[in-house]
Amino acid sequence: MARQIGKVVASVEARMGSSRFPGKVLADINGKPALGRLLERLRECRTLDDIVIATSVDPADDAIAAWAMGEGVALSRGSEDDVLQRVVDAQRSRGADTVVEITGDATLTDPAIVDLAVETYRTNDCDVVSTAWVKSYPIGIDAQVFSFAALVEVARTVLDPPVREHVSLHFYENPERYRIINLTAPPAAREPELRLTLDYREDQAMIAAIYAALEPRHGGCFGVGEVVSLLRASPALLGATQNLAIKAVR
Repeated sequence: MARQIGKVVASVEARMGSSRFPGKVLADINGKPALGRLLERLRECRTLDDIVIATSVDPADDAIAAWAMGEGVALSRGSEDDVLQRVVDAQRSRGADTVVEITGDATLTDPAIVDLAVETYRTNDCDVVSTAWVKSYPIGIDAQVFSFAALVEVARTVLDPPVREHVSLHFYENPERYRIINLTAPPAAREPELRLTLDYREDQAMIAAIYAALEPRHGGCFGVGEVVSLLRASPALLGATQNLAIKAVR
């Protein structure tokens, strides 16, 4: 029987600062900024009640604030380094009961996987549903769902710097305390060492090429199955990212 999980809010952690690729979250992806591509995908999720961009108070992130205003998406600004508290504040600003954690470099987030994660959380007696605990989906195809109350408690009690930086890390470090359901990718999407995240400039070119190939046929919210199928058939699309990936697509 499904349980009541209240208001479900996706928070997107996004900053302009990046040592590897400054400004990546607003980088052009086949005619639209990366955050715009991600927002399109989140707006396709039937299980989300709200979306909020969680950025920092650094003046460099004024560009993200301006973009969010233009897109009509909620924005919350907080600490540059304490990402955990920034996400708590962003979720609180939207009255969240259930958190869906998304990172701003996950440009190819699959709406169907987000919906699956939320529905799995709704219909099971668990604390966390995740694709990230035991990886089977490509890197960058992530969905993590947990209660806002649990996240507030972690922010209140855990001062460990890695936990403050990596919002959900504490759950995975304490599996004896938290009931975690890990989602396993089907064979059509099972490429856990494939990088589909926007970390480097080379990734920008690869993701833009993926959009150029798939958007005309499937629209802008194609799923990870279509991406993996494309790259298995045309591994040259990985381009220079093959040197950055743990392995190329077989």
